[in-house]
Order: sequence, then structure tokens, then C-alpha cells
Amino acid sequence: MLISFEGIDGSGKSTQIDKVKTYLTDKGYDVHVFREPGGTPLSEQIRDILLKSRDEIHPLAESLLFSAARAQLVATRIRPLLDAGAIVILDRFFDSTTAYQGYGRKAIPVKDIEQLNTLSTQNLKPDLTIYLKLDPLQASKRRKKVRVEDRMERAGVEFFKRVSEGFDQLALREERMVALDSSKSPDVTFRSIIEHLEKKLPLL
Repeated sequence: MLISFEGIDGSGKSTQIDKVKTYLTDKGYDVHVFREPGGTPLSEQIRDILLKSRDEIHPLAESLLFSAARAQLVATRIRPLLDAGAIVILDRFFDSTTAYQGYGRKAIPVKDIEQLNTLSTQNLKPDLTIYLKLDPLQASKRRKKVRVEDRMERAGVEFFKRVSEGFDQLALREERMVALDSSKSPDVTFRSIIEHLEKKLPLL
């Protein structure tokens, strides 16, 4: 089973992923968590370029770098684990590329981004996508409380508003995608996630 978590930076994905991993592991499932971009040595190197580079990265180059990291992760980690019957949880997947590079950057048509997503994932789609929805201003305040913002996070509130609108559009048309209000307490959000997750879990 493949589960992805989506949402703008600061929406609480890491907190909920930790909770869900613990919940599933306690139930006896074999659970693996990966972040995007990242999850393999090569993908982590690409992550450093994308998030730490001081050079200007063209939107097309940015999209291709995200896709390269994803292609490596899917081929060498995700597919083998799914074939072995494990549950894989992803902190971001191709929906983020559609929302950030397609809707946020506005430099590449969304349909072209989606074709790139299909190629980089070998047409792999999550069984369930949890979209943690949070107002961009609130998300920005959360981020600044806990860390120094990376290159993507410094893109500005207007950028994140477009990204949020992109996620909203995806949630309306993708049945696998569940939008949840993450402005509530972590425990309330977690209970909502589990309600949806329990309907999809494979039998042990």
C-alpha cells in the first residue's frame, strides 16, 4: 500500500507521518517512510541542490530535478517494497510537483508537469493521499517558529497561495485525495486521518 502526505510547508505533514507510522507499526504492518525529494543517496544529493542552492534555478530545471530524484526513489526503493507487501508512506509525491511547479511557478503548463510525473513514477499512484490544508499565512508562522526557511519556503506568501489553490484543485478531481483541515490540534487531525486510512488498509 502506498500512502502520500501533501500540503504546503508548515502544514504538519511530518508530525502526522510519525503518528501514522507508529500506529501502523503497532498493528503489525511493515512500514517504510521516505521524504521527497530524497530517500536514496542520489535523491538526497538532488535535494541539497534544490533546497540549498544559492543559484537561480529555472522552473523547468527545478521540475526535472524533482522528477529525477523521484524516479530514483520509485525504481530503487518504493516499487521493491510494495512488491514485498510493505506499506510505504511518502512525505510528498508527484502532487507536490503539480502544485508547486505547475500552479505555484506558473512557468510550465500543468498538463506537461503531469506527463513528467507519469514518466518519473512509472505510472505509480498512491492508494491514499492525505492533503493537510492550511492557510499560507498560518503555515508561514509555523515554519518560522521552528526552523530557518529553505529555498522553496522563501518563495513568498503569494506563491504559497497559488500552491494551495493547486492542491485544492487536485483534491477536487482525485478520488484518492482526502483534504483535511490541519489548523486543528494534531490529535484531532490524526483521528481524521485514521478514519480514512482504516478503510484502505490491507488485511494482515
